[in-house]
Amino acid sequence: MKNGLFEKTLFRLAGDRGLLAEYGDGIDPVVNLKVRAMTIVIKNDMPDGVIEIIPSYRSLLAVYDPGVTTLSTLKATLTTMEQRLSEVEIPPPRRVEIPVCYGGAYGPDIEYVAKSNHLTVEEVIKIHSAGDYLIYMVGFTPGFPFLGGLAQELITPRLETPRTLVPEGSVGIANAQTGVYPVASPGGWQLIGQTPLKLFAPEREAPLLYQAGDRIQFKSISGDEYTRISEKEGTWTHS
Repeated sequence: MKNGLFEKTLFRLAGDRGLLAEYGDGIDPVVNLKVRAMTIVIKNDMPDGVIEIIPSYRSLLAVYDPGVTTLSTLKATLTTMEQRLSEVEIPPPRRVEIPVCYGGAYGPDIEYVAKSNHLTVEEVIKIHSAGDYLIYMVGFTPGFPFLGGLAQELITPRLETPRTLVPEGSVGIANAQTGVYPVASPGGWQLIGQTPLKLFAPEREAPLLYQAGDRIQFKSISGDEYTRISEKEGTWTHS
């Protein structure tokens, strides 16, 4: 294995109509780049019988119709497609700035994150907002960005008992990852802040403000700035 990549792609069964192709064994930008490149190659020339391609950190799932193709045929096709990776032009990453109001009612777990890492709340905010975060994948809920690049000083375990409802826009930490909840949903991440931006809006021409491969920069804002932006975005929820 080199740079997190397997010498040879590992294929695994995923139910009766899924083939999982694994390209590495960790959260690695080199592995993720291959996943993104393979996704482009496949979507540009979708093999017969393939219904959907679902990329993740280090693998992609091909959902197929067993009445149209076979597992062995699909495996051979994906293996052949790897030879075309040099032809792929991956779009350059965009840098997306996301304003965040940290702490208080917006980030109820920030003191726990600070205490767990022997930091002050101000240090947590400074370190988190200074990060340059790669979006490895988007999923879990519509638009949820799984980000790599969290500083070692901020690594914090997930909640022992997940919340039944995390507010829209919440920014959280779970182990060595950070991310944002674009829609209200259950979740077990430590909440350190909240963005007033509407990250996922299906009525927009581009429902998401970002995609896998882009980079996120968080910007610390005040409560007054949060109110001003959220009223403009139509996301105001705090009194």
